[in-house]
Amino acid sequence: MLGSLPFGLILTRVTGGGDLRAIGSGNIGATNVLRTGKKGVAAATLLLDMGKGLAAVVIARHVWPGSEDLAALAAVLGHCFPVWLKFKGGKGVATMMGISLGLAWPIGLAYAVVWLGVLFISRISSLGGMCAAVAAPVAALLLGHMAYVPVLGFLALLVVFLHRENIARLRAGTEPKVGSKT
Repeated sequence: MLGSLPFGLILTRVTGGGDLRAIGSGNIGATNVLRTGKKGVAAATLLLDMGKGLAAVVIARHVWPGSEDLAALAAVLGHCFPVWLKFKGGKGVATMMGISLGLAWPIGLAYAVVWLGVLFISRISSLGGMCAAVAAPVAALLLGHMAYVPVLGFLALLVVFLHRENIARLRAGTEPKVGSKT
């Protein structure tokens, strides 16, 4: 339930930006919100999407210990495929950051470092997000959090799959950079 809250869509509409699905990529995530020119709304979307992933894992840890991986999976799947948006949601990058932090903060830290590092170097949001998603199961493996490797591995594959159009643009050299006018 938490994962399927479309914060980007809600915040954009509430702040007078219209239907986010009719802007830019049509995605409901923070990168597309940024295309509206509302940096504060994009930042709020990013934080809320991360927060819903983190909250799902933390709540599961307290209510049903040992189910954190299932809560993580449900949160990201809910974000990517929300029922009330006809299963057309976001790409899961920010929500996966939140679940990574919730599962084990060192995994979340690795996710953040890779995401921000690649974004800073390339200025390409999709590339940073995909690299961070792939880094999460690797970090879990290297840091000894073996129980989380399967769910993080699956979610990394999902995030990369949902970025297939971005990958095509990356290969063609046409993927937009953060802050560019195109």
